[in-house]
Order: sequence, then structure tokens, then C-alpha cells
Amino acid sequence: MSEAEIQIVFTPSGRRGRFAPGVKVLDAARTLGVDLDSVCGGRGICGRCQVTDTAGLSAFSKTEAFYKERRPLADDRRLGCSCTAEADCVIDVPPESQVHRQVVRKAAEALDIEIEPTVRLCLVEVVEPDLHHPRSDLQRLMDALEGEWGLSHLKCDLHVAQSLQVALRQGNWQVTAAINLEEQAIIAVYPGFHEKAYGLAVDVGSTTIAADLCNLETGEVVASVGRMNPQIRFGEDLMSRVSYIMMNPGGETDLIASVRDALNELARDATAKAGLSPADILDLTFVGNPIMHHLVLGMNPVELGGAPFALTTDGPVRVRATEIGLNLHPGARVFALPCIAGHVGADSASVVLAERPDLSQALTLLVDVGTNAEIVLGDGQRLIACSSPTGPAFEGAQISGGQRAAPGAIERVRIDRATLEPRIKVIGCDIWSDDPGFDAALSQAGVAVSGLCGSGIIEVIAELFLAGVILSDGTVNGDLALTSPRVVASGPTFAYQVTDKVFVTQNDVRAIQLAKAALYAGIRLLMDHMGVDHVDRIRLAGAFGSHIDVKYAMVLGMLPDCDLKQVSSAGNAAGTGARIALLDRHARTTIADLVRRVEKIETAVEPAFQAHFVNAMAIPHKTDPFTQLKSEIDLPDPPADLGQRRGGRRAGRRAHPTEDAPQ
Repeated sequence: MSEAEIQIVFTPSGRRGRFAPGVKVLDAARTLGVDLDSVCGGRGICGRCQVTDTAGLSAFSKTEAFYKERRPLADDRRLGCSCTAEADCVIDVPPESQVHRQVVRKAAEALDIEIEPTVRLCLVEVVEPDLHHPRSDLQRLMDALEGEWGLSHLKCDLHVAQSLQVALRQGNWQVTAAINLEEQAIIAVYPGFHEKAYGLAVDVGSTTIAADLCNLETGEVVASVGRMNPQIRFGEDLMSRVSYIMMNPGGETDLIASVRDALNELARDATAKAGLSPADILDLTFVGNPIMHHLVLGMNPVELGGAPFALTTDGPVRVRATEIGLNLHPGARVFALPCIAGHVGADSASVVLAERPDLSQALTLLVDVGTNAEIVLGDGQRLIACSSPTGPAFEGAQISGGQRAAPGAIERVRIDRATLEPRIKVIGCDIWSDDPGFDAALSQAGVAVSGLCGSGIIEVIAELFLAGVILSDGTVNGDLALTSPRVVASGPTFAYQVTDKVFVTQNDVRAIQLAKAALYAGIRLLMDHMGVDHVDRIRLAGAFGSHIDVKYAMVLGMLPDCDLKQVSSAGNAAGTGARIALLDRHARTTIADLVRRVEKIETAVEPAFQAHFVNAMAIPHKTDPFTQLKSEIDLPDPPADLGQRRGGRRAGRRAHPTEDAPQ
């Protein structure tokens, strides 16, 4: 231990360690695994890494001063990414700076899958050794497999040969061999009769990772588990993580190790839930966006951070689990589904495998909304795909009261059209806020209203639009501040007060407008290339699609006009596709063929994208008539003249000033 080192203790976690003086607080927190948030990857932009000021920290930096000029930063708070520890110190991480434990809501869906797994269990009787016919134990095992199962020219993993003689003798010359049919290899041998083989299907998202543990013989899902992607501490959005690698040479090893640790943890959790161990897993399939795909496989994703967004590989990848640091059965194999393009990953390929738009004559739109929206449009004749930069606003980032889907997050909002009073429903509590027992139910559940998650953000802004609080151009109607205490002045603009601490600001509305305009523009671009002006059906994939009310998505103009009955959730379609590839080895060839058929459209080089984007900034849209939506929802009339509204906003600011509304 160097005498020059200082000790840093983080509370409330109690984690501590010794570092060289001058270490950034955020770097020390990451090293110790402290629960300290960071959305921007340590660039002093997001303000999520705030810690309580204490003796031993460096003087206030220029980055912190610049941040404080633009955003609220209390006098006793510091930015963990911009201040350094110079002496022994105890650093408190306040609750709002902690990475809330996500509610991972990606359960496996029941569906019909052809059960033809890659791994087959074969019980055989092996001839005992004989001095008159000298053959090795392995050769006699292979002879038995050929004679009883018709499996010839098999290879054998070294670890199998190492344990073969013990297994044969323990089983009294009867053993069960596990054969990987893709590789024609013996990957495991069990003494006597062994009837169960297991596989793990994993959806590696940038925010959450979900896994289904399956019985390979029956297809039954015996356990489903999920957790937050621990890479979030390196940046909430994908580009922040790529930036972390760019700014920290060798930083990819940190991200690779963290996601692989998470996969090992999920394998332990899933098998423990089913009364098994990770050594029972013989096969694993995984999907993810291109950056997650590359990091799991140990590939540096920096080329995906800028044009031309070159993938290291876009084909299926087959490796041994041990090659990528997964602690499963020694013979376990890993299959990574192929990526479609630089920003359209294996998760989108997996959605295509689950939904199979190529088998339908109906023109189907598949949308998986994340930090990037991955979009596929097609039917039995043609498939085209693109990615659109929606950003993380739909997941709660860049929103003043936004957060991930954790207990206490507002997920449902209804606003009275006359009084503008809100009703809310939060994760972890089953009743609405206007129920007399709401506060007691919150207390009993041990949760407090803390912010807006993705579905809550969409609903509150759509409800505000339907109530006339937000106008078609996205401005908060300041005239209403004269008559409603819910509409309050916020700097030069206005905000809507949802709860005592949660507001919807003008900047929040703009963030959602930018995100939904990018999504819609990407979809319209594909429709242009397809030569159509409408789609027959829309399927929304992922946790976002599972929990959003499609009516509100249509109200905001996130999606093109379509019969609401034909707009539905595909659930965790990416996870479903991974499960199909796990249980049906022929599906692996199918998806490889389908991906080769998909036409890739790059939004960055398409002039029409910008025009669609500008038109889509209006709510619901400047040019799309949305006739299907109008027939079901009474959309507000177009806004009045902007000049008249501006006068009203000035009057409103005088009427209802408040110091609580965020800027």
C-alpha cells in the first residue's frame, strides 16, 4: 500500500477503497461498484452523478460552474464526473443520484415453437473393453452412438474425454451423451440415464437484460429472470458508452467485463430459481443491438460510434461459452443471432424471426423503441429496415422528472379536461391517486412517487395535448396559468405540475417532440422506399411496446395513421426470437437467410428524412391527416395564431409565478 494513497468511503453503500490523490469521484465509484448514476458518460452534461460536497474534494471546477449556470446545482452538491478526491473523504450519494433498480418486465410469452434443439441427449450401451478387441473407450462410445443413433464422424470435446472413463464405469457402461448437432460434437457425457438438458435465451438490452431458462427437450420455460444492464454506470445511452471507450483507452474491457458478469449472474439466478446450477446449461442464444452484440463477443464497438457505422461482423456467430467468459457447462455453446446493419442489430433480427412478416401479405411495421428506434417494414415480397436516433427520452432520460421503470415511477396519467387536475398510477401500487386509500397503499408498498417512466411520459404529454395545455406546435399554453394552478411559470416558459415535485416543462415537451419526430421520420422514410402511404398493421416490440397505451402513441404522432385495432404489442419479441433460435436449430438458418434479404436504409444520407422530421415535430403531425385516429379520438383543433398566444403567456407568467417549477 502506497503511503500517498487516500481512502474514499461512499455512503450509504459503505463501499470503500484506496486511490491515488486526484482520482475523479465518478471513476472511484465505478471501480468500487457504487450505485452512482451517469447518463452522459462523464462529460458534465447530465448532472445525474451529483454527490454531497465534503472535505477532501477538489475546488469547484470550470465544468461545474458552467453546469450550474444552466441547470440547478445546490450549493452542497458536486458533479462526481468533474470533481476529484485530494484527501481522505466520505462521499454521500443522495437517492436521486443512485441508479434506481429497474423493474425488468420482459416475461416469456407462450407460443408454438418447433422443438428441434441443437443439443440432443442420446442414451447408449457401450461395449466393455476386451483384450481381444483393443479399442479406446472413446471409440467404443462413438461406435455405440453410430449404431444406436446413426450419428457418425463425431468430434469430442477434450473435457468429455477427460471424464469419460469415470462416467462409463459409474454408469456400468451405460451413459447419456449430449451431442451438439450443429458441430457434430460430443459436448457432455453423464453416467446412466440423464433426461434433461437446458438452454438460456438472452435479450441483452442497453438498459435491461432478460433471460429465459428452457428445457431443451420440451421447450418449457422453467425460469425467467432479468436485471439492469450494469453498463449504465458508464453512460445511459449507447453513444455515451462508446464515448467512454474513446476517452478511456482500453475502456472496452470494463464494459465487456460488466456485461459478461451480468450474464453469469443471470445464469446463476435462473438456474437457482429452477433448482439447477449453471453447469446444467448446454446452449445459449443471445440477441442485442449492435453495440451490445459486439461487447458480449469481446469486439470493440468504437467504429459504430460514427459514420459509416461499420460492423465487425454481420453474420451469425458461434463460439464456446468459455471463449467469452461465461461460466456454464464446459461444453456449452453460444449462438449470437446476426445483425442487420450498423444500427439495426440482432435484436431486430430476432423480432423478425418472432413475427415473420415475410410470411404475410399484410404490410407490417415492426418497431422496437430504445435509445435508437430499430424499424422494419415488409411483407411476403420485401423487407426493408432502418434505425432512427430517438435518443433516451422515451426511457426517462433528458426529462426533468424522468426515470427508469422503478417502484414509485408514474406509469399512467389521466387529466380532467375541465379542471386540468391529474390522476396518476405508479409502479408498485395498484390503485389510482384519486382513491382515498392511495397514500396508505403507497406507504404499505414502501414506495414514494419519484418521477415519470417512459409510458407515463407519453401519457402525460398526450393527455396535456388532448386537454389543450400543450398546443399543436408543442408550446405549453400559458393562457391557462390565469385559470389553473397546475400551469405555472417556469423561467421564460411554462410547466405543468403533476405532483409537488414532478413537473412537465417546455424542455420536456421538446425532448419528446424530437424523439417522436425522429421515430416517425424513420418510419415514413421506409414507407417512401416501399412506395406506400399506409401500413396494414403495426407491432410494437420490447418493454416500451408492452406498457405503452398505443392510443397515446398515435395521439402524439409517433406512428403513422393506422386502425387502432391493428396496432398492438409484440411483447418481448427480441427475447422470443432468441428462444425460437434456442429451441429450433433450423430457425438459425432461417434468420440468417432473412437478414440477407433485408434492404438497409441509412437515414443519415436520405434528404427526405429531414423533411419528414420537421413535419413530425407538430402534434400529432403537420401533414398526416390521421383519419383513423380522428374517428376514435376527438383531436383538438389547430392552434390559434402564435402572436396571440405569446401575449397570453406573458400575462400568465405574472399571474402564477413559482419558485418550485424547474427551468
